[in-house]
Amino acid sequence: MAQSDIETYYEDGAWKNKREGTSRAFGAGYATKDEAVAAGREAAQADKVEQVIRNQDGQIGSKNSYGNDPRNVPG
Repeated sequence: MAQSDIETYYEDGAWKNKREGTSRAFGAGYATKDEAVAAGREAAQADKVEQVIRNQDGQIGSKNSYGNDPRNVPG
């Protein structure tokens, strides 16, 4: 079974990471967005999935893919 993407988000005064489709964060809560993004990046790279990074307001700020990229896609 394929791993789920990693989502980095802000909740209850802390930055957190979770697997998409779950309601539970993994790892510690982080004081800064940069710390949470770095921890989420490590998990996404290890699992070769995408990391979705949300802004504090919940909107998607950026996405980074660490595997399973099709190579023959035009554009």
